[in-house]
Amino acid sequence: MRSEIKPKVTLVGAGPGDPELITLKGILAINKADVVLYDALIDPSLLKHAPDKAIKIYVGKRVGKHSCPQEDTNRLCVEYALKHGHVVRLKGGDPFVFGRGSEEIDYIEAFGIPTTVVSGISSSVAVPAAVGIPVTKRGVSESFWVITGTTSKGEISRDIALAAQSTATVVILMGTKKLPEIIKTYQDYSKHDLPIAIIQSGTTKDQKVVAGTINDIQEKAENEGVGAPAIIIIGEVVKESYRLKEIYAEVVNVEVNRV
Repeated sequence: MRSEIKPKVTLVGAGPGDPELITLKGILAINKADVVLYDALIDPSLLKHAPDKAIKIYVGKRVGKHSCPQEDTNRLCVEYALKHGHVVRLKGGDPFVFGRGSEEIDYIEAFGIPTTVVSGISSSVAVPAAVGIPVTKRGVSESFWVITGTTSKGEISRDIALAAQSTATVVILMGTKKLPEIIKTYQDYSKHDLPIAIIQSGTTKDQKVVAGTINDIQEKAENEGVGAPAIIIIGEVVKESYRLKEIYAEVVNVEVNRV
């Protein structure tokens, strides 16, 4: 006789990309999954932590390729929980940092299904760290902003203009398509020489880094073919990276030679 099904959904943050950066609590949740609904940026090796009998379903979304609309993902969480029991919704980064986790929780809880959130390491701090960029550093930056580059209406976030007026480190997610607008915003506030880095596929084997200043980053990014998924980091902390020091030493030498 089949045991009674006890539906529940666990939202698990898988971290920034490197499969070793998921938390132990996240792994333990996957270990007990009946169903795993996973995103595009999830390393496939994480699915090996699920039981062999667990159902694994891809519900990923990429820029310009919305293979599974959010509404469908919400519905699948509920349907599979009611039919099979424990659903693990495996999401990149942290579920509550531009991960739409709160929307999913609201929808699932409306059906009386209990939910749990397992936080993940956010790419907003882990990706800069992967190339030696500290988002804060004593005497250099006392705060950092995390902003979406593109709003739900497809526009550049107005908060970027506010951040450009501060001395804070600014980390922009989902902003590569808005790079020209981001650059112009900083130029409008005379931040032409401010250090900036773009990190594509951070913490993974496909990681690519381009760094420079507000004035030259667009040309560098185009030459290197950098694109989504990527993180943009703007601020003096960028040149504090031990891995990027040579780039900024070259910038200083060019300026000295011009003088």
